[in-house]
Amino acid sequence: MLTACLNGARRPAAHPALPVTPAQLAADGARVAARGAGAVHLHVKDAAGADSLAAGPLAEVLPAVRARVPGLPVGVTTGAWAAPDPADRLAAVRSWTVLPESASVNWHEPGAEEVAGLLLDRGVGVEAGLWTPDAVRAWRSSRLRDRCTRVLLELPDGPGEATTAELAGDMLTALGAAGVPAQLHGEGTSTWPALREAVRLGLDTRIGLEDTLLLPDGRPADDNAALVSAARALGA
Repeated sequence: MLTACLNGARRPAAHPALPVTPAQLAADGARVAARGAGAVHLHVKDAAGADSLAAGPLAEVLPAVRARVPGLPVGVTTGAWAAPDPADRLAAVRSWTVLPESASVNWHEPGAEEVAGLLLDRGVGVEAGLWTPDAVRAWRSSRLRDRCTRVLLELPDGPGEATTAELAGDMLTALGAAGVPAQLHGEGTSTWPALREAVRLGLDTRIGLEDTLLLPDGRPADDNAALVSAARALGA
């Protein structure tokens, strides 16, 4: 499955087509679904364009996307940069009145197990964000491991094609027989190499303005729909 990651932690000034408001996210969701994305991952924003875990903005975004694209699975972030104190993240998740299909939890962040457990108790699927082999090993020893919807193997910005493939291999070796689906993706310079590696290995992957502002040939992407079309052309 190809997921469209619509905005990430980027601020509105990062790209003229970066979706921020509920209406923009809903319209973008429709465009990427029409190009072949099977799900969307988005970061809810506050009035200043920063990531927010608050219940109010989430309760505006999710109905807007669902009204525009019924049946499209919507995932959100619980990244610690939006609420560094684990207690604040737990309080935010408890306050949600409208629930997404899934939420990503970065396993290296303090409080990850508690946040994941609360999400699962509330009926929200957990996507375990694993950024390093150490994070993979920590997740494999978690009591919540078998309850997760999938794992997100996230490769860093910086490496070229060969190193990205090597890092992907290291992560997959550490993951072993996970028992849940794995999504492989990168960011920045590793975005397109990671996507090609995911296609080669038959893994889920993702693409969008969260991960890169560039098409595979290095040209600036017009929007998320253009990135999804490029990914589909590569076999994703």
